[in-house]
Amino acid sequence: MTATTTVATRPGAGLAPSAVAVALRTIRKFVRTPQLIVVGTIQGALFLLIFRYVFGGSIGVGGLPYVDFLVPGFVTTTILFAGTGAAAGVAEDVEHGFFDRLRSLPIPRLSVMAGRSLADTALLGFTLAVTTAIGFAVGFRVHTDLAASLAAFGLCVVYGFAFEWMFITMGLVARNAQAAQGLSMIVFPLTFVSSAYVPVATMPSWMRPFAENQPITVMVDAVRCLTQGSRVEALLPHHTAYYVGMSLLWTVALIAAFAPVAIARFSHR
Repeated sequence: MTATTTVATRPGAGLAPSAVAVALRTIRKFVRTPQLIVVGTIQGALFLLIFRYVFGGSIGVGGLPYVDFLVPGFVTTTILFAGTGAAAGVAEDVEHGFFDRLRSLPIPRLSVMAGRSLADTALLGFTLAVTTAIGFAVGFRVHTDLAASLAAFGLCVVYGFAFEWMFITMGLVARNAQAAQGLSMIVFPLTFVSSAYVPVATMPSWMRPFAENQPITVMVDAVRCLTQGSRVEALLPHHTAYYVGMSLLWTVALIAAFAPVAIARFSHR
């Protein structure tokens, strides 16, 4: 008689615990490298001050104080400025072999990318809070209720989570952190060809259809409507619900477009 020996295999960690572990590791890296937080925050504050005090006096927005027009747009576009750090960070992890070590572990591939996106979104939430506080310091005021204001902030975080997948993909495609940072810069024209800093109505007629319907504009207009109410709705062709709905559709589209690419790129790199 031949004895059969059964060797027990150790099951891999689940999706959620693995994602949390990766997220916590990345957040600890942020804390140990404070310049990642400080430099980005200072840069955002300087740009906000420049737009508020240098350009603000020459931009008219239909009777609305420019600071109330600017800050919702600036806070929303912060998700793109912060995303360059995410792309560079992912490329750095690839370059130093961290992702190679994770691929050798019995954990879901999705958990690695999900954990990274959660950590970057947490950092973005901090940056958004600081930028919003600076906005209040330079004269921004909310003209809706607390629930609408919190919804506006929450939408910015959700938008940021969606865009993080795009920047993670860029970081995986690039060969190093410098290349990733350069690659991520290609999205910045979207912020200027949008309603973030100036009304779309002031743009050339051939540019307006794109500017009115691209994701940054609908996201900015959703946040602006939620913080300024009827004062802004009177200047726009649609109501708040339209912009909130369209911005969420864009959010889903971004995740659907880039998350599978990021996961596939990570798995087969």
